[in-house]
Amino acid sequence: MKFAIVTFPGSNSDYDAYQAVVEQLGEQAVYVWHKDHDLQGADVVILPGGFSYGDYLRAGAIARFSPIMQEVATHAARGAPVVGFCNGFQIACEAGLLPGALLRNDSLKFVSENVRLRVENANTRFTSEYESGQLITLPIAHGDGRFTADEDTLDRLEGNGQVVFRYVPGAGDADRWWSPNGSARAIAGIINEAGNVLAMMPHPERAVDQLVSSGDGLPLFHSILARVAA
Repeated sequence: MKFAIVTFPGSNSDYDAYQAVVEQLGEQAVYVWHKDHDLQGADVVILPGGFSYGDYLRAGAIARFSPIMQEVATHAARGAPVVGFCNGFQIACEAGLLPGALLRNDSLKFVSENVRLRVENANTRFTSEYESGQLITLPIAHGDGRFTADEDTLDRLEGNGQVVFRYVPGAGDADRWWSPNGSARAIAGIINEAGNVLAMMPHPERAVDQLVSSGDGLPLFHSILARVAA
């Protein structure tokens, strides 16, 4: 399987994504520059974390107009998988691949810490190696992570099972919503209606090796490998 990792000026998690794919999955990955017009035959596209174009204007707003995003949109339109982490979530929403928007954290501060998440939907091609309701720990590092949408959109996301990850305080409070950034309904990650575009603010690509992290991000990559290869 081949992964295309889109690199924008200011990306900083493209290397983490590359290592997760190559070193942990043993699969092929290529870097695709934002000015390119070719995904090089990739099966999966990753929009990595970072600060594309310095987050000028609005996080992800300029990256949305990069030439490569035309190819990413075409890739997604034909049902092929696209996954975005952190800045990749912001870009996906700005590009119309996902509903809603990511705004400044309600604290107006950059937040960098490990957070607890609940897997809300394990029946996706990105989460099949998790269990619904499973609690996992992943790192976050963002200043614009507050997911926002109107109430009708939020209700639709909930009703369709498109809320895939949600922030929770901890194991003892797993049934209570909590958010480190003020996200609506503590939403940490969503999927599109077609089920082939997933994006999330936490960084699973930075949690694939138990020597340096929780390892809780690795099942996401194994899920992609199992479902897409099949």
